[in-house]
Amino acid sequence: MVHTRVIARSLAVIGAATLLLSACSTAKDPSESSSQAESALQRIEGSGTVKICTTGDYRPFTYLDPNTDEWSGIDIDMAKNLAASLGAEVEFVSTSWDDFTADMQDSCDVGVGGLSISTERATQMYMSDATVQDGKTPITLCQSQEKYDSIEKINDESVDVITPVGGTNEEFAEKHFPDANIIRWDDNNTIFDQIVAGDADVMVTDAPETKWVSHTEQKLCAVNPGTPLNFSEQGYAVRLGDEEMLEYVNTWLRIVKNDGTYSAAEKKWYG
Repeated sequence: MVHTRVIARSLAVIGAATLLLSACSTAKDPSESSSQAESALQRIEGSGTVKICTTGDYRPFTYLDPNTDEWSGIDIDMAKNLAASLGAEVEFVSTSWDDFTADMQDSCDVGVGGLSISTERATQMYMSDATVQDGKTPITLCQSQEKYDSIEKINDESVDVITPVGGTNEEFAEKHFPDANIIRWDDNNTIFDQIVAGDADVMVTDAPETKWVSHTEQKLCAVNPGTPLNFSEQGYAVRLGDEEMLEYVNTWLRIVKNDGTYSAAEKKWYG
């Protein structure tokens, strides 16, 4: 009887150890799971299509014409070039700023369209090397450039600062221009017209946007876009965990930034 209990006890210990080893062998390390996930490069090779997430509302980088449903912009051209480098077609996935992170993880291989590189975004998706280095820059009537060439000059109770509702432009205005009269405008397509009409004095937005507007509207000038009021960078997004796709995008980006391809895409918008 004693011998039987010893055997039973030994079998129980062996069984428990076997279950423990089995559990350890099947448990997945989150980082290991991420690294073993299929890279976008593999999916693109199989489908022949690169899926590009973009909002279509931020010229000169991305714009979806509501009348023609046609895409245009610097990053639109570059997305097409990226797809061509992979021997694939491009498929644009229209998204919003609120849905961008979720759509990148679920539906897209790459994200483009004036994406700021930030520590917050770095926790949500991989960001490429910088495509643009810029910052917040004033834009105003050309004859008024010297009046609004610093935060101190703009932050005055006599100045009407117009800004789009939501986003970093409004945040910047609220933080730096508490003494000015802030006009919040909800239509990005007509916001610069308010300065031309004399209903606002100045707007502060990202340098590339001011350069594009000053190229298309002769009465408006970007104020020192080469030395903006703060620092920021933009880049392209890749799904979090996809090291292979990130390496490919950065390699491609170094090439197109140095062979004239990126400059050619900019020239159409900046002149």
